[in-house]
Amino acid sequence: MIKSCDVAIIGAGPAGANAGIMAASQGCHTIIIDEQAMPGGQIWRAKSAAIKSAAKTPEIIDGDKLRVSIAESNLSHIANARVWQIERESGKWVLYFTINGGSEKIRANVLILATGAREYVQPIPGWTLPGVIGLAGATALMKRDLLTPGKRTVVSGTGPLVFFVASEIRRLGGDVAAIVTPNSRTDWLRALPSMSYRPDLLRRGLVWVSDLLLAGIPIFWRHALKQIDGETKVQSVKVSKVSNDWSPKGPTRLIEADSVCIGHGLQAASEASQLLGIDVKFQLELGGWVPEVQEDGITKINGLFICGDGAGIRGAAAAEIHGKLAGLSAAKFVRPEANFSNSALLTSYRRASRFGMAMTALSISRNGLQKLITQETIVCRCESLRRCDIENEIETGAATTNAVKSGLRAGMGPCGGKYCQSVIAKIIADRKNQSEEKIALPTPRPPLRPVPTSALLGEFEYTDLQIQKPAPL
Repeated sequence: MIKSCDVAIIGAGPAGANAGIMAASQGCHTIIIDEQAMPGGQIWRAKSAAIKSAAKTPEIIDGDKLRVSIAESNLSHIANARVWQIERESGKWVLYFTINGGSEKIRANVLILATGAREYVQPIPGWTLPGVIGLAGATALMKRDLLTPGKRTVVSGTGPLVFFVASEIRRLGGDVAAIVTPNSRTDWLRALPSMSYRPDLLRRGLVWVSDLLLAGIPIFWRHALKQIDGETKVQSVKVSKVSNDWSPKGPTRLIEADSVCIGHGLQAASEASQLLGIDVKFQLELGGWVPEVQEDGITKINGLFICGDGAGIRGAAAAEIHGKLAGLSAAKFVRPEANFSNSALLTSYRRASRFGMAMTALSISRNGLQKLITQETIVCRCESLRRCDIENEIETGAATTNAVKSGLRAGMGPCGGKYCQSVIAKIIADRKNQSEEKIALPTPRPPLRPVPTSALLGEFEYTDLQIQKPAPL
């Protein structure tokens, strides 16, 4: 059945959910579509229904408040649905999504993209071993299922998520073998002025670090994982000091562990906005390639709005406010007679963005980390492509990520390039002696997410086909 609405929103995280609540409050018939069973996104992910009780962390408290607000609003929420294609017909947006094993459509006058972010993980030898998980994946596991990644875990990467993950592992009863971060103490001290805009989050971060230090957990500042070792699963890691550009230097140190959490910042998930014709620009301070969108969520395309991390990595607090701004903008588009002011929200958004962008700055990888990728290191997990395979393709003339994708199928697997394409762009930039912003990401193509053929066929039986008998020879 095809449903129609005033406003359709993709994503029910802090940005999308608040955009929906705000648009619905202005009298717009609003539908929000999300892949998860419950609203909240990655930040406010709901715990599994199998867990009867859990300690009330700030994430659980804020997430529960959001879910109550959605339940009390006129917002319609479609859960466990995956949008795989977006089109425009007769001035309306048409969203195709899979749900319950089939495919359905929604038509909307206005579309808000709140697609969030994806994690960047720097490939290193051994990163594909069982027992290795991204920092964002680890937070999902711990928030939803209250499970730790392993019994003895090395937590490595950039920015504040390293300390949050390590703290959560300890809270849930796990053992943190070590924290390894290329950030220095000086990097964090430089961020203090911007962090003062959110003293509550600053205090919380200090509690994390203090708890880890009091527990005697080693923190290797200005270090990086050089290699993860093991036959069929993680058994140990090798840690190396890094220089100012984060190039590895000096001898390595061995740390035994059965699991590794690793991550190097977030990047805007901009595939949907690119597919719809929104230009992207390279802004390293926002995580890399981001779509062109105004502070109030308005884009150059009438009826299309973007908010949250999908518009640049500014943090959860800014994403929440950005969602409200986009929701009001969408409501104004649907009902031009609406009369309201968003000046207070804009002030709050700018303030929250200062803190979020300071965290983003700490999370951005420096060029020296690329030296961790040996010639035999897997870069594209889906197609098992090594660095040497990528460089051979570049040597034979591939100067763009699209060309590498065409020649080697890099980015054509189940992940759609979310793990490998940023790394490939960095490798091309290095080989061509160009800046990363000169190497555009590949052109997105539908489907936006993997979709089974069975979901597109509907109620179809092969035996119902009228097949003619073969012609006689």
